[in-house]
Parts: sequence; structure tokens; C-alpha cells
Amino acid sequence: MEQTLEIIGTIVGLVYLWLEYRASIYLWIAGIIMPAIYIFVYYDAGLYADFGINIYYLGAAVYGWMMWKYGSFVRRKLHLRTEEEQELPITRMPLRYYLPLGIVFAVTFIGIAWILIEFTNSNVPWLDSFTTALSIVGMWMLARKYVEQWWAWIAVDVVSAGLYVYKELNFTAGLYALYTIIAIFGYFKWKKMMKTGISD
Repeated sequence: MEQTLEIIGTIVGLVYLWLEYRASIYLWIAGIIMPAIYIFVYYDAGLYADFGINIYYLGAAVYGWMMWKYGSFVRRKLHLRTEEEQELPITRMPLRYYLPLGIVFAVTFIGIAWILIEFTNSNVPWLDSFTTALSIVGMWMLARKYVEQWWAWIAVDVVSAGLYVYKELNFTAGLYALYTIIAIFGYFKWKKMMKTGISD
């Protein structure tokens, strides 16, 4: 059953990544389905932080949908933007967010590692907590449609691919290796889309 769920999750993950690459709002639908599947896969594999992050992903997908769909409306109402935008545009992350996000990452990374070491039988607490903490930051950046979110995902994907090989989740490892490659292309595509102001 675990391998069947892993294969289905991998397929949904590919759809998610294709939609993210295109900056399509529908990525958030796949972003609800995929973590609902992977909750079971990761728990069974003893990847407890990955299990937990997928619960976060479910809520983050709803937040992301709302931000992409209504974020420009909220910005106009708060007078943060004056032009009539329909959907949240791709932008660069303001410099003022780097330090707070770095602190959130560090505290989350250490906190999750401590929980995994003290309260679980995880044999990969540091790697599991690294990918989870950086995923929290990356998902927030994606929900805000910041082009730099791709750099967080590249790091997460590289480490995750190796972690999943170690845990013998081979389909998922292959998915994350592919994620790494597509994330590199996604970064350049989003940069181009940001300059032209056009989404697919």
C-alpha cells in the first residue's frame, strides 16, 4: 500500500511542479492532494518532520490559493499597490524579509531537530528537520509569489532526494531529483515572467 501511495503522490507531485513552473494558481489544488497522500507515506517511513510538514502544507495550500487569488485585492485595499491587478504578480522578495526568515529557519530547524532527537526514533533528525524548516520558509515565499522561493526549493529538493534514497523511497527520491532540475528552470522562467509581467 505504501508504494502505491508513493506512486500516486509522485504523479500528483509532477502535476504540482508543472503548474508551479507555469505560475498557475491551480498548483494549490495539487498542493492539497499531494500532502494528504504523503502524510501516510512519510509516517510509515519514520520521516516524522516530513510527516508534520505535510500537515502544514495542507493549510499553506489554502493560504497560497487565497494570496494568489485575492492578494492583489488586499494590497489595493491597504494602498500597497495602486494599479488594478487581478492576480498577485511575481516579484522579488523585499530585503527586509531576509533576516526574519533566516531567524525563522534557524529556530525551526533547531527546534524540530531537538523534538526528533528527544521524542522519536528518527535516524535522520538533522536532515529531516533541515528540509522541513526550509520548506516552511519556501512555502511562505511561494504563497507571496517571490521569485527567490525557487532557491529554497532547490536546496530542499537536493537534500530530500538523498534522504529519500537513504530511506528507500525510490519513486519519491526520483521525484525530488526531477524537482531539483525543474526548480532551476523554474527560477529562470519566473524571472522572465516577472520582467514581462505575464503569467502562463
